[in-house]
Amino acid sequence: MKRNLVLFFVFVFCCSHLMFSQQKTLGDKERFNNNTFVPRDTTNTNVKVKLSGKTKYTDYKILSFFKDTTYIDTTLTIKKHYKFNFMRKDNFELLPFHNIGQTFNSLGYQFDRLSLHPDIGFRAKQFFYLNVEDINHYDVPTPTSEIMFLTTMEQGQFLESFFTLNFSRRFNASIAYKGLRSLGKYRNSLVSQGNFRTTFRYETKEGQYTIRGHLATQDLLNEESGGLTTGALQSFINNDPNFTDRARLDVNLDDTENLFKGSRLYVQHDFKLLGKKDSLQQKNFTNLKIGHTFLSEGKSYEFKQNSSTSFLGTATATGAVNDRVENSFLKNEFFVEFNSKYVLGTFRVKSSLMNYSYGYSDIFNQNLPTNTRKLEGDGASFGADWNAKVKGFQLNATGEITPGNGRLSGTNLHGNLSYKKDSLFTIKASLLLNSKSPNFNFLLHQSTYNEYNWVNNFDNVRTQDLGFQFNSKWVNASANLTNIENYTYFGEDNQPYQSSENVTYLKVKASREFKYKKFALDNTIMYQNVSGGSSVFRVPEFVTRNTLYYSDYWFKGKPMKVQIGATFKYFTKYKANAYNPILAEFTLQNTTDIGYPTVDLFFNAQVRRTRVYFRVDNALSNVGNKNYFSAPNYPYRDFVIRFGLVWNWFI
Repeated sequence: MKRNLVLFFVFVFCCSHLMFSQQKTLGDKERFNNNTFVPRDTTNTNVKVKLSGKTKYTDYKILSFFKDTTYIDTTLTIKKHYKFNFMRKDNFELLPFHNIGQTFNSLGYQFDRLSLHPDIGFRAKQFFYLNVEDINHYDVPTPTSEIMFLTTMEQGQFLESFFTLNFSRRFNASIAYKGLRSLGKYRNSLVSQGNFRTTFRYETKEGQYTIRGHLATQDLLNEESGGLTTGALQSFINNDPNFTDRARLDVNLDDTENLFKGSRLYVQHDFKLLGKKDSLQQKNFTNLKIGHTFLSEGKSYEFKQNSSTSFLGTATATGAVNDRVENSFLKNEFFVEFNSKYVLGTFRVKSSLMNYSYGYSDIFNQNLPTNTRKLEGDGASFGADWNAKVKGFQLNATGEITPGNGRLSGTNLHGNLSYKKDSLFTIKASLLLNSKSPNFNFLLHQSTYNEYNWVNNFDNVRTQDLGFQFNSKWVNASANLTNIENYTYFGEDNQPYQSSENVTYLKVKASREFKYKKFALDNTIMYQNVSGGSSVFRVPEFVTRNTLYYSDYWFKGKPMKVQIGATFKYFTKYKANAYNPILAEFTLQNTTDIGYPTVDLFFNAQVRRTRVYFRVDNALSNVGNKNYFSAPNYPYRDFVIRFGLVWNWFI
């Protein structure tokens, strides 16, 4: 990973040198209010805005894994403000720990898109892990790059660099690296993470053959403190002036860390046997393709200590602890795809061959009856995808089944039907029926600690989710009703269980922004109710976020756009899950209620293609009681000022 980082920055430096040596770049002609800057609303694709003599912003395309097309956006909006964080996503439904790059507790859950196959687990480590569907491809007329920088919590920075170019109209490549190091305010809370990825996409002149793929390597290291000790917790709550320096507070663990690694190669290619021009039956059957998808991914999780401690349990040895588990997954998918008026769009038939291996190099605890070292197997799946469009209605459906009794066996059916009425509103309904094995760490786990060794033969978790979504210029709203059979969780004793009671979960969310002249109030509220299985599935009843801000262009000629405002966020009290550093999972607890308001202040500015962000997190932390926690024994962050920027270059 370090070698990849060095090579990447050498590459970026060379590209930057070439960029600034250009006699004529986009920046030479880009100005506000002279028809050469990207529009404020990049969703309006009818606006013809020139970035240079021959290009417009719609030429700089982002192609998602699902082949949706968006555009590289250099505007400053409140939605961009919400996404200015380490994940580059709006974390409204998440409760972060105090240090950047630590895990999140969950204020809400999403079940509208699930995979067919079990994963390695250790989910608290995977909030920052980029999966296949998180990797984008690009199509740009000129070399394009972006740098994001953000200060962290003591002795560290976050930097993400990205560069892409088209060698020709048909061949694009990109390279990116995300790096983070942050010491944290509390003892033993260091975060060090790296994420390298490179992509490519190519198609022949007539589009007969296309190929796209990516390579990603990721490592996520966290020191684990185990939270504050009982005495330190009281000092924090009582606001003892001797402990305003949070590094003076005692923690339960001082030589513990866990490391999650992953590497993946993904390639998809297809060959067109029959195009539109080859159709002999008035386009009744066109664009016949055959294709293949290859996926090879390896993940590992490692828990390390210099010496065992009674805080975590009873260990078989007093020396160093090094519990490591690995998981590999290999998949080859073959498909046939065609267009036809009889299916109202595109239809794909697919079949996959898969192989997995999960386990340990040795038996860590010979004194226990847990003598299973690995879980291995293979499987074959069959399925179809259907995309149809009739007037304003769009149907997207996918289905896949893996028959048999193995751990890969299961079914996944997902479909959504949407209707768009011009630019007034869009309505979408979705349905998910999913059955799959629990993650592997529920089935097999080994540790030097006696309490963390098990082998289970759990039933498949069956999930049904019905969703509705309404988007308009007046309000955006969504509702999801989810039923989960055989819900799998970790109990108070840190053991895995399957619930005998079905979990019935309702989530309703609505957002609306009100504007008056240069001021705006952006509101998001979420209501949740668990009518079944509430003893094992916990969420706050209400979560709300309200942002009041001022936005305007400053100085003569309007060279700078600014946003100044405050964000109020609140969630009602609930028994939030506790964090377990051995499992890197959240477990049930019945002693502590967590729920509180926070206020964040911000000043954002945009100058040409650079967005600058100043923010104050938890600005009122010095007012009132110290009752803000991310999980039991883990305080949320205190008052802190941070700075960051996002800078785009178009050569």
